[in-house]
Amino acid sequence: MSGAEADEFVDLYGRASTDLSILWSEAPDPALVAELSTLVARARGTTTGTRRFTTDDITRYFVVTFPLLVYRARWWVAGVTLGFLLVAFALGAWVAANPDVQGALAPPAYVDRLVNEDFESYYSSDPAASFGAKVWTNNVWVAALSLAFGGLLGLPVLWVLWQNASNVGVVGGFMAANGRLDLFFGLILPHGLLELTAVFVASALGLRLGWTLIAPGQRMRADAFASEGRSTLSAVVGLSVVLLISGVIEAFVTPSGLPTLGRILIGVLALASFLTYVAVLGRRADRAGLGTDLGEDDIGSTRPVAA
Repeated sequence: MSGAEADEFVDLYGRASTDLSILWSEAPDPALVAELSTLVARARGTTTGTRRFTTDDITRYFVVTFPLLVYRARWWVAGVTLGFLLVAFALGAWVAANPDVQGALAPPAYVDRLVNEDFESYYSSDPAASFGAKVWTNNVWVAALSLAFGGLLGLPVLWVLWQNASNVGVVGGFMAANGRLDLFFGLILPHGLLELTAVFVASALGLRLGWTLIAPGQRMRADAFASEGRSTLSAVVGLSVVLLISGVIEAFVTPSGLPTLGRILIGVLALASFLTYVAVLGRRADRAGLGTDLGEDDIGSTRPVAA
């Protein structure tokens, strides 16, 4: 279209949108509403243009964006991991060493059933495929919440971490007090190494996003939060893949008849592969000065600010 035609087209689009709004409020004829809605939608696509994701976008995300996002948050991830382990092991040791605490947390019959039956049978309670899908869905939900909670200064992320650390610590304490610590680690480590790492990454990114609101650096606070928010929330795609792998391990490897050492070795290899992926690709992208935010074509131009 020429310039004059484009101006006319935008004007007609605006008038058609107004007509559709009036039609909805005054005389919502279904057939007419559907026809005009289709027309307005087509006009919007022509006016604003469309953005289609290609295989290059997917490749760039998994080769650059996701590993770079995790790599740049590596010290946050390390801090979250250390804090989680300290809380879990401290609670576990406290519960294991104090029978009174054990009695206050749960009745003896419940603890006996947990230690000798429920903890092990949980991993084979459903068919492997169904169990894996259920675990994966729950873990992705937890990761997505941890990322989104960054918008609340990251404070709810600390609560999510506390809940997970306390659960692991208390159950581990019960198992240790009853001489079943080998079973506890034998069932937790195969899938838990990768699964918990994904949770740590999600929590670290959520906390990092929350910190952006407090210390935006040399950017406008709104611009910094918007940029970090887009990058942070995009991590849910990569973490979904990581959690899918850990879910498969939890469903098919953890309850399998493989020797305990063999199952743990699979978990160690899965974690080592993820860490290598992040370290190699993330470091390379960081050295190249690449970014994790969307391109200007997707987010529009930003106003310049003085440093």
